[in-house]
Amino acid sequence: MCDRKAVTKNAHMSEGMQQDSEFDKKYNPTWPCILGRNVGSYVTHETKHFIYFYLGQVATLLFKSG
Repeated sequence: MCDRKAVTKNAHMSEGMQQDSEFDKKYNPTWPCILGRNVGSYVTHETKHFIYFYLGQVATLLFKSG
């Protein structure tokens, strides 16, 4: 089990969605996901369907578009 805690940098989604462990089953599995270090981007996303967070040194950008 991972003992690290994710650090959210920016989110436009409900707290419940952010904490959901079965995310892809409930919200459909077609969300673009970008992982890396020093990630920067500009994306268009559906309202309240965006989160950008770090787990250790790895950034994760997850959003729903279209």
